[in-house]
Amino acid sequence: MTVQTFTPRDFHRQAHEALENPQIRANFRSAMDGLMAKRRDSFGDWDLETLRELGANIRLRALAGLPDLLERLEARCEANGIRVHWAEDGEHACRLIRELCEARGARSVIKGKSMVTEEMHLNAHLEDAGIQALESDLGEYLVQLNEQTPSHIIMPAIHLNTDEIADVMHDKTGIERTRDVDAMTAAARAQLRERFMAADVGISGVNFAVAETGTLCLVENEGNGRMTTTVPPVHIAVTGIEKVVEHLRDVAPLYSLLTRSATGQHATTYLNMISGPRRPEEHDGPEEVHLVLVDNGRSSIYQDDELLDTLRCIRCGACMNHCPVYTRVGGHTYGTTYPGPIGSILSPHLMGLEDTQDLPTASSLCGACGEVCPVKIPIPDLLVRLRREAVGEGRGNVRGAGTKRSRTELAAWKSWQWLATHPGAWRGGTALAGKLRALTPSRLGAWTEYRVAPRPAKTTLHALLRQRRSEEKDA
Repeated sequence: MTVQTFTPRDFHRQAHEALENPQIRANFRSAMDGLMAKRRDSFGDWDLETLRELGANIRLRALAGLPDLLERLEARCEANGIRVHWAEDGEHACRLIRELCEARGARSVIKGKSMVTEEMHLNAHLEDAGIQALESDLGEYLVQLNEQTPSHIIMPAIHLNTDEIADVMHDKTGIERTRDVDAMTAAARAQLRERFMAADVGISGVNFAVAETGTLCLVENEGNGRMTTTVPPVHIAVTGIEKVVEHLRDVAPLYSLLTRSATGQHATTYLNMISGPRRPEEHDGPEEVHLVLVDNGRSSIYQDDELLDTLRCIRCGACMNHCPVYTRVGGHTYGTTYPGPIGSILSPHLMGLEDTQDLPTASSLCGACGEVCPVKIPIPDLLVRLRREAVGEGRGNVRGAGTKRSRTELAAWKSWQWLATHPGAWRGGTALAGKLRALTPSRLGAWTEYRVAPRPAKTTLHALLRQRRSEEKDA
């Protein structure tokens, strides 16, 4: 299986290649249809809009008091025995985690699912320091074996079908090739269990960090999260600063929204609630628990009263599952850690519009993403805002704002503006354009890839109206 490298700068080329790959389209179409149906059925007996409104209010309340809540979270975690570390960016976070591993003499790390560690390329950083990092989530494990990155924030290996997974397991682990999903899962679990027992450090993400109690909530289905956070002697939890919520009671509605929106489940197999390291009277659990709070551009988002809504996200992936663009081109096409609609509004802040200028336009603006978002993020509005930022028509609050501004296009619109505000020049120009219509080029850049080039009319509307009035008078 050929492993490709993807980058957001090449979004258009990668999208064309994905559209020409019938296997990718079939894999995603089948998976997304199933996920959409499961989500719809799971909310069948619920007042969905009321629950969404509650979820949105919880997230907005948390964001409104974010600085204070983070300080309360730190104080409460420290009181519980959890050491808190602050990281300004991904590189700083990687360095902190490496130092924590080196302080314990760690040579191997087992990881639970964590998008923020993908965002900061933690695995590569640790391996450069001689520390082996192994993913324990089954999908992440398959992607790591195949030397790829996740193509979905909930289901990392969703781009692979059963035959492709069988090839990966056989080629990379040496098990007998089989299409039996249970057999492949059992083989992967057997391989991973040994690594859990041998790991020096466990690293996990965090779904919700509760400021009131200093509790770290981890939502999962496979039990690998529980193993990662209890078996190794050290547990390092890594999260973006936006994941904090105010009260423990806030977790229940967000959890209900997350599980149903992500996989259509009423409840996941495990909801881990971690409030500290192993106590003297306890028989299992880590000796140390660390929490790394990562900014990495989130503070700049927080300072914009409109783009702030991006930080409501609870990482359910529903916007991807319902997006007609993502469904047809897949996650790798975006070339970023966070693909799909949520990635198109988050990645420009993390990477800058210089590299991600095409992502806000990777949308039909059909509105499906906003309609299914469990916390009511106005994703279409934010996509339009970022499009304005990319061409220099926004507030300039995003790194790389104006990078997509074309001098030629700007000159054309300035010329049009001048003509439209000078009636004599407008009439003369449109009349001349009609006479020279045969010289209109058939190719007008990207516009004519799927459209016929427009031609000026032979006669302007004003001329036609004058002619009609003249004819009416004569009659």
